Amino acid sequence: MWRHKILWVWMCMAWGGSAASAFADDSNKPQPGPAPVTSAAQSAVLPGVTITSTRTARSVDDVPDTVTVHTARQIELSGTRNIEELFRDELDVTVNHDPVLFTAASSSTGRAGNAGINIRGLEGNQVLMMTDGIRLPFAFDFGHSFSTGRGDFVDLNAYKTVDVLRGPASTQYGSDGLAGAVQFLTLDPSDLLKPGSSANGFARQSHSSVDRSWNTAVAGAGRKGPWQGLLLGSFYRGHDQDNMGSNDAANVTRTTPNPMDWHSQYVLGKAILAITPRQSLGLTAEALRRKQDTDLLSAIAVPPYAATSTRGLTANDTISRNRLSLRHDWSGDGWLRAARTEVYWQDAEVRQRTWEDRNTAADRTRDNNYRQRILGLSTQLQSRIATAVWLHRLSWGVDLSTSRIGAVRDGTVPPEGETFPTKPFPDTDYRLMGLFVQDEIDSERFTFIPGLRLDGYQLDPRTSGYSGKVVSLSDHAVSPRLGAVWRLAPQAQPYVQWALGFRAPAPDQVNNDFVGPMRRVISVGNPDLQAERANSIELGLRGRSGSLSYSLAAYHNRYRNFIEQTVIGGTFTPSNPLIFQYVNLSKATIRGLEARARWQTTSQWSFNAGVAYSRGDYEHNGVSAPLNSVQPLRLLAGAQYDTGWLGGKLDVQHTQGKALGRIDTADYNGSPFTPKAYTVVNVGLWCKPTPRVTVSGNLNNLFDEKYWVWDDVRGLSASSKVLDAYTEPGRNVQIALRYDF
Repeated sequence: MWRHKILWVWMCMAWGGSAASAFADDSNKPQPGPAPVTSAAQSAVLPGVTITSTRTARSVDDVPDTVTVHTARQIELSGTRNIEELFRDELDVTVNHDPVLFTAASSSTGRAGNAGINIRGLEGNQVLMMTDGIRLPFAFDFGHSFSTGRGDFVDLNAYKTVDVLRGPASTQYGSDGLAGAVQFLTLDPSDLLKPGSSANGFARQSHSSVDRSWNTAVAGAGRKGPWQGLLLGSFYRGHDQDNMGSNDAANVTRTTPNPMDWHSQYVLGKAILAITPRQSLGLTAEALRRKQDTDLLSAIAVPPYAATSTRGLTANDTISRNRLSLRHDWSGDGWLRAARTEVYWQDAEVRQRTWEDRNTAADRTRDNNYRQRILGLSTQLQSRIATAVWLHRLSWGVDLSTSRIGAVRDGTVPPEGETFPTKPFPDTDYRLMGLFVQDEIDSERFTFIPGLRLDGYQLDPRTSGYSGKVVSLSDHAVSPRLGAVWRLAPQAQPYVQWALGFRAPAPDQVNNDFVGPMRRVISVGNPDLQAERANSIELGLRGRSGSLSYSLAAYHNRYRNFIEQTVIGGTFTPSNPLIFQYVNLSKATIRGLEARARWQTTSQWSFNAGVAYSRGDYEHNGVSAPLNSVQPLRLLAGAQYDTGWLGGKLDVQHTQGKALGRIDTADYNGSPFTPKAYTVVNVGLWCKPTPRVTVSGNLNNLFDEKYWVWDDVRGLSASSKVLDAYTEPGRNVQIALRYDF
């Protein structure tokens, strides 16, 4: 019944917004745009414009939470190729990128690429990732043989800003934003078009020594009459990513990277029609495809050989994402000031194929496929109500989406007791429905931002091609939020935010039916799974005094109902197998402190510094242990020089070693590997010899430091013979040449 009510309310909203289009006016329409021009190291402290915190355009200094904005110029000058490099200057954000050491059936290490984003200690599907408000595909993991990531579904040449929001984002976007949200906003024609010009664009060529990759990006935008258009193409070709390993052996002792060739193609197209000065219709199309071929020398066995020993292993992995969206914007002078309605479709797919040459046993292959298609609609409306003291900017709307999610495991010589093809979970229709309302209440000294969202989620599995038992699941969640900013004085502006968040169970957690070899192990679904929950509070203080600006933040996040797969019965015999099931078990607490400061000494010179510390613990069956996904203490310091046509930067990053006492050793085989503290220095230079030409270069890891990132070595034993395979790249260079026309 509540689903019918949501649809009815949305139709009333959409009709009311259409009727109000006669009052159109752009003066109060949200205008998301790039943040002020900054270098990479300045992003955490300089004010920018964000739409992710409130779904409306606000300065990052005027929201009651921590948001950082990465601009297109920042991405350009830093030579960033992927999300791992994009967030390397963030204090509390990391990206997991394991070395490529996977096998055909027993390990998936590194196969997910840039697997996902970690914000303040939570990661994976607990972080909401979006492109223009559209969810990127989920990450998926099936045992040791099948693993997909999320970070390689984007191409950074296409974005004008990347917003990073900390803390639960469920009031704004519903499920998945348990730890925060990352929003990638694509370029519009107006971002390339110059005043008085009908056509502009750029061509860019770049090279990175870290993986010997080349990138060519070309974009053009034009306008004629009421039409504007944009077309962008980005093409990458590269190889294996370097590390500090030295063992080139073609077997399991290898620590240098496995030979790899990869290439990707990305195309973005936009067409915008100004129906009236206050009403527009925009069409966006995206297409991304990435292919990777790997020779897994690290999987080859050493003599003496058994019958099943691996003598050769090659892999071919492809990912693709296609998107089409249609958006209608209008604005007015009446009670309804702005409205936006968007319908969208997205189809994303991961395919992983492996060919294994075994000694005398039959050779085997694996062909794994994961696909997620989504169809959605979003409507957001905005009203403005002014009183003698307060200005209310009221936003409300509805988000509806349905996803078809499915996976197939195929190949030859399946494990004993299995037959191919098989599905790790049934094809599932995953529906999300949300109603939200928010009031931005501003006065000269105060801002209050209360918000409330009602969400419903439903998982409807399909039995076609699936032999196991299936169950359906539906539930709802209420996510309130309350934030406040006090403009006490320019030198001190306190803020506070309290928010609840949730993450709905994934289809593979509700339904999975697996029978292991000799029927000693089975897994079963759980129709009683509850959503994971977050309860977060953040206190902060921002201020400016002369040329010095700073921000302080303290947060305390509590989580419950973490979903984990555990044994619920059995004795590991064919007659009484071990039974695995996803259940709600753990609760966790993560608390931390962050500080950032920037000193603008002259119009050309500035200095910045920051520090972040977090501590996390989880409780399972009454026993408390450290939360391994929490990162060690991190410090950043930098200096920047920018005259407009010539600039440079020096960034110093120090990360504390991971203390043994802050590692949960329950899942380790032996003592855990504890990486030591490290300090990395990066240098960048850029110049504009002419107004149209930009040349930039970056020298990373200037002193060739050998180090390990905790996010990449979690779970690695200290006795591992291939520790050096997990090291980060040594000294490397990135150069780029851009021509604007």
